Amino acid sequence: MSTTTSHMPESEGPTDGGPVRPARLIHNEVTTEIPVHLLFRDDPAPVSVPLKPAVVARRQGTGEQPRLRRPAPVQARPAAEVDPELVERPARVLPGAAGVLAGVSGVAGCLATSWWAGVLPPLAVEAMRLPATAGAGPGPAQWAAYAGAGALGLFGFGGLARGATGRAWVLGLFGRYRGTVRRTGLMWVNPLVLRRRVDVRLRHWRSEPMPAADGNGVALRVVVLVVWRVRDTARAVLGVEDHERYLRECVEAALARVPVEMPGVTRGSARAAQDALTRLVAVEAGAVGLEVFSVQPVRVEYAPEVAAAMHRRRIAALDARQRASMLTSVVDSVEDTVTRLTMRGLVELDDYERKVLVRDLTVAFCSGRAQPVP
Repeated sequence: MSTTTSHMPESEGPTDGGPVRPARLIHNEVTTEIPVHLLFRDDPAPVSVPLKPAVVARRQGTGEQPRLRRPAPVQARPAAEVDPELVERPARVLPGAAGVLAGVSGVAGCLATSWWAGVLPPLAVEAMRLPATAGAGPGPAQWAAYAGAGALGLFGFGGLARGATGRAWVLGLFGRYRGTVRRTGLMWVNPLVLRRRVDVRLRHWRSEPMPAADGNGVALRVVVLVVWRVRDTARAVLGVEDHERYLRECVEAALARVPVEMPGVTRGSARAAQDALTRLVAVEAGAVGLEVFSVQPVRVEYAPEVAAAMHRRRIAALDARQRASMLTSVVDSVEDTVTRLTMRGLVELDDYERKVLVRDLTVAFCSGRAQPVP
């Protein structure tokens, strides 16, 4: 047996069946019905009720006030993606003793083949205390031995390399990346691979004057100091043609986006500009394996085309502030003088005489302050 419940109007009075008080409901043509007791619960840990998008969405004609949106800060754009497989990995190298041993073995093989072929000088034979041989000159076997021993010697001595602290070798073979060597000391590297030396030390770069602008759009020339280093040698060498030039262009692009203020204009503006520049350049340069620690403006000046006008403007502003300060000081001095004379009873002045005295004292004080101090 099923019963049908009908919604009663919002009435708190008793009905024929008894004092039944229906739950208050919020009715809307586009939202669902939400009981009032669910909106005002006193539970310490209320259970989250999932709301439909129609409940939280804004609707016209409801008197709902729009929310104020704060301006979003300057954020770094997503950096350009480089080949994800191009990541630095250690290369396979051998200790330098292996290369020296191979080279010495090749030289010894050549000497032994010369003695076998009978072309070794008699003095050398006697010096090495070798038995005399009746070789009639090098034949096919001797030439093959020469080739093998010579190749061994060339590979042994030709693959020797010296690793230094703060330097790395990027190895490539037939156009493919074969790894990076960061070891120090004597080592043996395959002589067939192409070696590219990379400086991985902490470096700083002081730029030439670059174009920039302040918050009002006034053209500036800024010199920045960039502290950086190569973090991923594979991306830095193979990801771009010249990573140092790429870093300079990233700094120039960041200066076009971040306003830079003149020193002393706004407190904290230099720090804010430094943080914004560092964040932008670090994101852009990180895609090619460069780690940027700071991008700091060290010299800010107006561009040549606006330098004269801005200099006159600053001089006028300084002069106006100086005049305002001097006028305030003169007015205070005149007021103090007139007040003392009146309170001590030295003079009795009416309104006209007071105005004349104030005028004369003001002229005298301004003339005295305007004269240069010898």
